[in-house]
Amino acid sequence: MSKKKRKTLEDLIPDSELRDRVKDQLYSGNQLFGEDSVFSEMLQAMINASLEGEMDQFLGEQKASDEKKKNRRNGHNRKKVRSSSGPLSIRTPRDRNGEHTPLLIGKRERELKTGLDDIIIQLYARGNSVTEVRQQIKNIYGLELSEGLISSITDRVLDEVTEWQQRPLMPCYAIIYLDGIHYRTREDGVSSGRTIYTIYGVDTEGNRDILGLQVFKEEGARNWGLVLEDLQNRGVEQVLFFCVDGLTGFKEVINEVYPKAIVQRCIVHMIRRSTRFVSSKHIKKVCADLRKIYTAANRQMASQALELFKNKWAETYPEIAPKWEAVWDDLIVFLDYTKHIRRMIYTTNPVEAVHRILRKVTKTKGTWPNDRSLLKQLYLALKYNEKSWKRQAFQWTAVQRDLLDKFGDEYGRYLVD
Repeated sequence: MSKKKRKTLEDLIPDSELRDRVKDQLYSGNQLFGEDSVFSEMLQAMINASLEGEMDQFLGEQKASDEKKKNRRNGHNRKKVRSSSGPLSIRTPRDRNGEHTPLLIGKRERELKTGLDDIIIQLYARGNSVTEVRQQIKNIYGLELSEGLISSITDRVLDEVTEWQQRPLMPCYAIIYLDGIHYRTREDGVSSGRTIYTIYGVDTEGNRDILGLQVFKEEGARNWGLVLEDLQNRGVEQVLFFCVDGLTGFKEVINEVYPKAIVQRCIVHMIRRSTRFVSSKHIKKVCADLRKIYTAANRQMASQALELFKNKWAETYPEIAPKWEAVWDDLIVFLDYTKHIRRMIYTTNPVEAVHRILRKVTKTKGTWPNDRSLLKQLYLALKYNEKSWKRQAFQWTAVQRDLLDKFGDEYGRYLVD
């Protein structure tokens, strides 16, 4: 069997002048695409030829269907269009009757659909500002885009954000983690603080999902009440567990909206609060003794461990034990359940992991132009990092079995058959 002949550059580009220009561009070390690039010129020629072919086909089909109908070419419309290969000069053929609609690039379109919009949105989702996106597009593709155009492209996701925020939810969630993350936006030219309220849920089948992001000027129990009422309006009838930090009034506002829900105060938050002023030479020993409290087998043994802690550290750190005693019932809720459920509810770390994703994307930015741009960027950051947070809870079969044993039909009636 004879070997297939390999195509040479002469076979691919018969025009010697164009072939030389292509070789010069390849070996010049300059970017291949962009304004005045031979490759962009070739793409431009291909597009113009395709548009001419569209017109030939349109007139041919029209004539075949109605020989009496008189229509013919009527010059061209010229325009510049954007593309990921640089700006292109396009000549769109016209017909005399004005009946032809180009398919490749529409009459009022100013962009060749090569995924440039998606590239802009992905760059923005990585935490780049509009100015930074503009500069990167210029550096990579040789395109000069206005900041207004880039903003308008990223603004197209706002309808998607609104739809996502208002989407119907499952009737029951096994666990919902609530926490806030803080940013700054401009209001009337003045930078001011904003709190993003994050609702991260685990449904009855163990699937994790972000149920919502909402922007408020500050974090408070009253605002969290509004967030919970929104969950209720979107179809959430019952929540078995809420995991929260130590915000004043948190438990009360949760019980107003979901009176049957069990509220667990985050152990990790409590440890941080307790050890804030502990000396570095004592920190390991203090943490080890605190660990004996929350790893106890039951409430009674946890109380004994707290008493031992108080006796040992009361003189050096008299403020720690009273802090635990003041919120004891809210901290030790998880000890009433099996080890699989305990692992799921003792801390708000899962939602804090979501916040780490957001911080990684936004860490280089100080202030956003407005609340809308902040929410838009956070939504896109989560959308393009779904694999990091949208997955099934670890060892969910064991957790589900224990939930059924504990809650019976109150939980079981929501399970998918």
